[in-house]
Amino acid sequence: MNGASEPFIFKHLREEVPNPKQVEFFKAKAKHIGYGGARGGGKSWAGRRKAVMLCMRYAGLNGLLLRRTMPELRNNHIIPLRSELHGYARYNQDERAFIFPNGSRLMLGYCDNEGDLLQYQGQEFDFIIFEEATQFPEEWITFICTSLRTTRKDFKPRVYYTMNPGGVGHEYIKRIFIDRSFKDTENPDDYVFIQANVYDNKVLMDANPEYIDMLKALPEHKRRAHLDGCWDVYEGQVFEEFRNDREHYDDRQWTHVIEPFEIPRAWTICRSFDFGYSKPFSCAWWAVDYDGRLYRILELYGCVKNEPDTGVKWSPDEIFKEIRRVEDEHHWLKGKRINGVADPAIWDASHGISIAETAERYGVYFEPGDHKRLPGWMQVHYRMQFDENGIPMMYIFSNCKAFIRTIPLLMYDAHRPEDIDTKLEDHVADEVRYMCMANPMKPMHVKERKPEVFDPLSSDDITQRDRYAFYRKY
Repeated sequence: MNGASEPFIFKHLREEVPNPKQVEFFKAKAKHIGYGGARGGGKSWAGRRKAVMLCMRYAGLNGLLLRRTMPELRNNHIIPLRSELHGYARYNQDERAFIFPNGSRLMLGYCDNEGDLLQYQGQEFDFIIFEEATQFPEEWITFICTSLRTTRKDFKPRVYYTMNPGGVGHEYIKRIFIDRSFKDTENPDDYVFIQANVYDNKVLMDANPEYIDMLKALPEHKRRAHLDGCWDVYEGQVFEEFRNDREHYDDRQWTHVIEPFEIPRAWTICRSFDFGYSKPFSCAWWAVDYDGRLYRILELYGCVKNEPDTGVKWSPDEIFKEIRRVEDEHHWLKGKRINGVADPAIWDASHGISIAETAERYGVYFEPGDHKRLPGWMQVHYRMQFDENGIPMMYIFSNCKAFIRTIPLLMYDAHRPEDIDTKLEDHVADEVRYMCMANPMKPMHVKERKPEVFDPLSSDDITQRDRYAFYRKY
């Protein structure tokens, strides 16, 4: 086919110049391919164009491109595709599908609620594209992916994901593509991620250079997510101030996570606890320094490995037997008098012996925690606040993986804007809240930091001028 008889779409595709990251996305042939991570990276165009190229390349292919809502689907894909294809593929409005001359079919779908899932049940697709994949819950993604099957020998089934940080599926997408933490049933070789941001999108930068300035002007947490593509911050995040900066583990400035150190024997040791059975239980040990600063030094989190928010289903006896063992054997805890604070619900004895009574049988004692939620979350915020020198009132040892994983993922409840969404994995957050409410503090009033000028005639020793030298030596 050549000359004037050639469909316009062929000339159009030849003239397009995708950026290097988009080319990498187009060439990827893994079973699960992720693309994006920041605003302005050309994700929607890349997903749309990949779908078109697959349908044109392979005769009789059956594909599905999904957005969360119908308006998003119509504005971001149906309307652009009808324009870009120039009539080459016939659009069937009733089926919401483009039918290509070679018999390939691209279905445009949405999934706004669980009822919408039924329209994909029993269907078969050679490839699936989730546009803004983090807006889909994990359960919906895995359900729809059960429709990914084919008997073709010339094409292996694939799933494409374009995404930004944030949304109900953030944890799942982050786990498989960013953290690369896989379940036993997941093959790491099946997953490839192409990170892209606005700097990769030369077309957008040339056409709208002000867009970068707009992203740079965003508040820090939004700038880190939308411009830098940081997966530890996103829209709606509760504890957006949380920092895990490995470059500052040693100096302990502008980071909450630090390397473990030997706990001074004179420091107080406390314990916080939130019970769970089908959901994880969470127990943590804290050291308290002379200024009342909290250090999360150890934790015991009852979660099935690589299955977030799934409890190990230990009985209270099993839980407190293990807590007792840790406190008898760990050199930071052995021989210490440890005070504990826990969810008041463990004192409920309406169905026989309470969970608190079971704990006491193993010599594990608690006081009822203050269950007030909003004041409790504010206390956590106060603890995470940095002073003008970048020093918080709460540190987390790097071995406390459950805290580091779950706290950044918590989002506000859509119906209670000041509270955490309890459908999320909030068990660590709850026991942290009990600990902070047991050790309340006022918010810091941080003044603008002024540069210090060294006076060689001063009688003050330099270590005396560094108010944090004490903390850094441990």
